[in-house]
Amino acid sequence: MANSSSSSSKGWLSNLSSIANRVYFFLIILQIPLFRVPCRSGMCTTPLHVTSSQLIASELFPVAVVKTLLYPGAVANGLVKNMTVPSWDNLLDIYNLTSVKEAPAVTDLQRLEVLAGSYFSVAGAFVGLLKPGRMSMFGTLLLIWGLVKEGILGKPVNTDPTKAVYVYPTMVIALICAFSSVKYDVKKVVKSASPRPVAKPLQSSSKSKLK
Repeated sequence: MANSSSSSSKGWLSNLSSIANRVYFFLIILQIPLFRVPCRSGMCTTPLHVTSSQLIASELFPVAVVKTLLYPGAVANGLVKNMTVPSWDNLLDIYNLTSVKEAPAVTDLQRLEVLAGSYFSVAGAFVGLLKPGRMSMFGTLLLIWGLVKEGILGKPVNTDPTKAVYVYPTMVIALICAFSSVKYDVKKVVKSASPRPVAKPLQSSSKSKLK
């Protein structure tokens, strides 16, 4: 009975981890708005948008790779908003990434937690499809800390109300998926939770005491 219950719980947790990884991946790749924060391209609403603006500005990857990452979300947003598929050539214009290289780097340097969290979130979304890990959870926590630090603590100071930081309710879904995507070792949990046998006194020792 114990073996069957542990195997069933192990299968349930593994299924939960894989489902959470897939949901988190679609949240990232389809660019579901999670927040609203100033970035090099203006105002970014997804970790992929923040990462793409930084990748193009630093020229770490070719533009074609960044456009490949952005295109699924652009298609989804185009179909939802006006039932149109965006052009591949106008993709950088849609995300205001054409002049991102000339934009000052101060905007990103003031929000290192959001930048690093976006990198980890995007990387964790892809890595989690192959092997569940803690990268998505770490990136989401970094994002939340960076947004809370600016929204509540006021660091850095923002005097423009149009560039105020905002967190969408979908961030809660991303946080739940990030924690659920971590694959826990069920065998260790079962061993730690199983009751330990109590040692009983030997009959020979009890008889010797009576003598």
